Amino acid sequence: MLYDQHVLPSSAVDVPTICVGNIAVGGTGKTPMVEYLLRLLTANGYHPAVLSRGYKRATRGFVMADGSSTAQRIGDEAMQMHRKFPDVPIAVCESRVRGAKQLKRQVPQLDVIILDDAMQHRALRCGFTIMLTPYDNLYIDDHMLPWGTLRDLPHRALKADAIVVTKCPDSIQPIDMRVVDNRLHLPTYQQLHFTGLDYAPMEQEGVPLVLCGIAQPQYMFDYVRSIYPHAELMAYPDHHRYKARDIEAIMSRAKSFDFVLTTEKDIQRLRTTDLVARLEAQGKRLIALPISVRFCTPHELFDKQILNYVRENRKK
Repeated sequence: MLYDQHVLPSSAVDVPTICVGNIAVGGTGKTPMVEYLLRLLTANGYHPAVLSRGYKRATRGFVMADGSSTAQRIGDEAMQMHRKFPDVPIAVCESRVRGAKQLKRQVPQLDVIILDDAMQHRALRCGFTIMLTPYDNLYIDDHMLPWGTLRDLPHRALKADAIVVTKCPDSIQPIDMRVVDNRLHLPTYQQLHFTGLDYAPMEQEGVPLVLCGIAQPQYMFDYVRSIYPHAELMAYPDHHRYKARDIEAIMSRAKSFDFVLTTEKDIQRLRTTDLVARLEAQGKRLIALPISVRFCTPHELFDKQILNYVRENRKK
């Protein structure tokens, strides 16, 4: 309210900024969307950087990812992106304003900053905002915490430039998308897009133990079960920091399975434990299952929207 009434100040940085966020707690697919944007921007000759909070990291202040980084130092999501995009500057900072300014000082060729999960960080005014909402729990059907999962008022969606309905089923039809479009009743300045998640093909033989510490593991587990009907799920809270007793429990459970399958986020945290070595000593592997964004509507419309914004707002 204080930001809306201009009692608390908001500032901007002199570089295009793209916010990827939501107004609900839990997984809506922000990290795969950030990775999609990185591929899009780098393929078109731009030099992007990513700035996130670094949730549940053991450090404070501005930290840039480098060769010595771990999930404990910069957070699991930032570490995942750093491993997949080693040439892209990845930074974490509690203050998005301070972090964005520091990035601009340290990366002279910077064209655009992607702000991961920043819709609630009002101190920094973003130039372009992408709001994600899951197909099976649209923000218009949700309620504020603790009754529902909304962490911000639904009208905040009006501040977004693009609304992306995520985690759409493979079977979604144009009529289903029209129904959602009519229900959301977006203003004319907002574009609506629909996406699903693509999981990497699985070729490992045997039966996996699926190990997850994410907000909504059921999406991944349903996919794994479609390939390995006898797979079982071992779930922990989102961003869980695995301790010695957790590793003991995982090792005990893993005895009944041929390998352990986990998420790209979880494996960043698990690499700081002895789980990989202990599994390998038993002849078993810990495998991460990559995911990526799949557009159900023409991705060219979304791509054009992003590229036009960056082209029109970056410094010549």
